[in-house]
Amino acid sequence: MSQGRRDFLKAAATGLASATVGGTATAATRATDRPDRPMNPTMPRGLTLLNMRRGPGYGLGVKLERGVLDVSAASEALGLPAPADMDDLLQNGRGAELTSLVEAVGKDREAVFLLREEKIAYAPLVTRPEKIVMMGFNYRQHAEETGTPIPKNPPLFNKYNNALNHHGGTIKLPTAVAREFDYETELVIVFGKTCRDVSEEEALDYVAGYATGNDFSARDLQYLTSQFMIGKTSDGFAPLGPHLVCADLVKDPNNLKLKTVVNGVTRQDWNTNDMIFNCRQLISFASRIMTLKPGDIFYTGTPQGVIFGEKTPRAERAWLKPGDEVVSSLEGLGELRFTLT
Repeated sequence: MSQGRRDFLKAAATGLASATVGGTATAATRATDRPDRPMNPTMPRGLTLLNMRRGPGYGLGVKLERGVLDVSAASEALGLPAPADMDDLLQNGRGAELTSLVEAVGKDREAVFLLREEKIAYAPLVTRPEKIVMMGFNYRQHAEETGTPIPKNPPLFNKYNNALNHHGGTIKLPTAVAREFDYETELVIVFGKTCRDVSEEEALDYVAGYATGNDFSARDLQYLTSQFMIGKTSDGFAPLGPHLVCADLVKDPNNLKLKTVVNGVTRQDWNTNDMIFNCRQLISFASRIMTLKPGDIFYTGTPQGVIFGEKTPRAERAWLKPGDEVVSSLEGLGELRFTLT
């Protein structure tokens, strides 16, 4: 690595050193509520949201005690403005309108626009983000199991919108070009405000909410070249959902249990408190390099337990195959289920 690149990364990561020792996050950066900061009405609060298929397009849902609120149906019935879908909500700052609609529905005893969640056809949680930012090797034992040096700066890469997938979805495996298919359950950050050059202290103020995601991978393609991208962004390789849980309901994103179950067998069982770079650090670092916009999503890395980290010869490993079911879960964020074909 050139001296110039080292200097750039050092400058971009200003502030990381105060919260890390040898690349390890300290407990001093845990999330807390900040009542001293005014609430931003453009971002939703106190809600659990989902994106669903509605006719030829998408619709927004709100998980309530009595069922899932069909936002478009309620908006039409009550004559109130409301976001059309998750991207409209986040990208156009329509949180206040959604809040008013939910409050109005709470006064309606009939509530004919409530749906049973098991009947919902899920859509990708977001469908048109400007950026899908990915984080590699963000858990120490995962780096160790794959023989990767502990990173000194966050190794970021990307996926594209073609990779977006949903709860209950399927991934058609590209078996013509790959065979080493693997799971990576991850905490996903969804942004609600434009974020540029933010400090670690303020980083979580830009988050609309959190979700369960899976950085599905084709390992043979991932390591075919020096760049990860071709092993990460085949169609459907970014399952995300089922819910977006608003940020104020997640007291500490770096203290959530994480689990992966494949065909009923637990493969990963860990906690986000073991991240090398925590959520505040990741956001601050990335925002010094690029502008993160409302509706952008950030996959924060996976812990140990992936197939690629097994010690048996690669040719003998039980890589994922058609017919397998993968269940990814984050504490309080819901189970993300998808199957392979």
